[in-house]
Amino acid sequence: MIRVMLADDQKILSEGIKSVLQTCPDIEVCGIAYDGLQAVDMAKSLKPDVILMDVRMPEMNGVAATKRIKESDPDIKIIILTTFDDSDYILSGINNGASGYLLKDIGSAALIDAIKNAYEGDTILPSKIAKKITDAAMLVSSDRQIKLKKAYGLSDREVDVALMLADGFTNRQIASAMKLSDGTARNYISSIYLKLGVDSRMNAIAKIKEIT
Repeated sequence: MIRVMLADDQKILSEGIKSVLQTCPDIEVCGIAYDGLQAVDMAKSLKPDVILMDVRMPEMNGVAATKRIKESDPDIKIIILTTFDDSDYILSGINNGASGYLLKDIGSAALIDAIKNAYEGDTILPSKIAKKITDAAMLVSSDRQIKLKKAYGLSDREVDVALMLADGFTNRQIASAMKLSDGTARNYISSIYLKLGVDSRMNAIAKIKEIT
């Protein structure tokens, strides 16, 4: 049984989502929070497996709540579920630990599948959202790209991966956003480490940020 908590200040919408999820025998809605601060408190007491988190809420927004919850309990999977597809919200949500980002026009079956996949550890990024992430993460000046290529001999694709790496994306999130297999993403990152002359993610990020 997957225990799901909802966090959304629109009560009618929350009740509608709850009704949809209750049709799935594998999912139990264990609580509903109506603002970000309440979501943080309820996550501590209820310890859900998955949280569906809205972005714009009173007291504390969903991105800040996601950050607080993940700091307290990294095992909780959080899916941002909102009407806003702004790239800043998407990047902030993912960078602060969200397992995925969905829009509220998603179908019932797709939402249930997303919850199950997040519970299993997958990153949930529909193609429209993934494109916004890659577009935003790769919106860099040619000067920065040239510096990375010149300093370390990175290929165009490696530059794209390196920039997402520096922005805090996990291997799986990079793979999902760039439409790569997990193995291919790991290979790119290993090649970047080799060219940068480092053996850890932290040192790689430090070197990338020195240049960019």
